[in-house]
Amino acid sequence: MKRYGLIGKTLGHSFSARYFAQKFEREGLSSSCHYGLYELPEIGQIEEFVRQTPNLVGFNVTIPYKQQIIPYLDSLSEEAREIGAVNCVKIMADGELKGYNTDVDGVRLTLDKLIGSADVGGALVLGSGGASQAVKYVLKERNIPYLIVSRDRAKGDITYAELTHEVISDNRLIINTSPVGMYPHVDDAPALPYQALSSSHFLFDLVYNPEQTKFMKLGSEAGAHVTSGLDMLYAQAESAWQIWNK
Repeated sequence: MKRYGLIGKTLGHSFSARYFAQKFEREGLSSSCHYGLYELPEIGQIEEFVRQTPNLVGFNVTIPYKQQIIPYLDSLSEEAREIGAVNCVKIMADGELKGYNTDVDGVRLTLDKLIGSADVGGALVLGSGGASQAVKYVLKERNIPYLIVSRDRAKGDITYAELTHEVISDNRLIINTSPVGMYPHVDDAPALPYQALSSSHFLFDLVYNPEQTKFMKLGSEAGAHVTSGLDMLYAQAESAWQIWNK
């Protein structure tokens, strides 16, 4: 049986196993393919995981390991190298591990659906971790200027305390790449002045569990257009499947 999976530190939030189980059932692959969830307390356990998982074809990578895994890989795709983060690994024919970034496909698709050709002025990217790397890459592709918002000024361009009404007004695309609001912490939301939002704003939450986060709910109540990370999940998952099977 071919094995695929997801590695991360805590995976109770993940929909990936259900998504692939449904895919395998739909495509008649349930008897030949399995997708598992593998919690690794430390990224240093990756070599043992690969060694002890028979018939492993490839696996996805989630927070907090999208950047930490890179030193353990033998090679990177061009996009993964430019982005500096990996969310998909393929076991090559010679046993080497090659890293890819399929998050970019998900971000492109989601932004196409969410903003289309709307003029958003600029973007605020909430969070500076591995998940933000693909977002920044796609914003550069689209020539959308952005500010990284972080609790730690050293890790970003601006802190949450500096998000004035003027900053919110000038940057009408707000993308949450942090885990704030992810299950089980569903009552949490990034510290924004939500009253400054309007129908001209677009909020994209990379979190997909719950499907409507508090960030999205508060944005919607202010009239903003909102979307979760589900479309991104589906798009990056399909891209990963193609990589593993080409």
